[in-house]
Amino acid sequence: MAKEKTPVTAAVRALRAAGVGFSDHLYNYEEKGGTAVSSRELGVDEHCVIKTLVMENDAKQPLIVLMHGDRQVSTKELARQIGVRSVEPCRPEVAQKHTGYLVGGTSPFGVRRQMPVYVEESILSLPLIYLNGGKRGYLVGLTPAELQRVLQPTPVRVASA
Repeated sequence: MAKEKTPVTAAVRALRAAGVGFSDHLYNYEEKGGTAVSSRELGVDEHCVIKTLVMENDAKQPLIVLMHGDRQVSTKELARQIGVRSVEPCRPEVAQKHTGYLVGGTSPFGVRRQMPVYVEESILSLPLIYLNGGKRGYLVGLTPAELQRVLQPTPVRVASA
């Protein structure tokens, strides 16, 4: 079987433009499978598969939160740490409008609209992370240092089990 080619998404273009070295990881996408499916399909720890979550504050301003695949975001704690009244996930169609990506294929790279990016602090100490590459069934592997260099996310401590 021939190796599948790297999809050329807005995320891949942004990574290449920033000179980021990354690895390609294609897998069979399952609707509502999330990071459990991608980590199983790729044979990697779900803790190293990072979710890209599009949320909005009480003023309806969008933001991105990067979280371990096996953890949830405490929206109350996130709101407290970033100094807003509340934070909640965007509806899928709103998230798609802000990012240009379908839910399940959202990457923090190459988004349509610039918005603040927050990262669970412990992600930055992992040796290698896997994030969505801008297409369902496609992750990119890179170092947290490259993530920091390109996105300059604000570290937060908002993970819950």
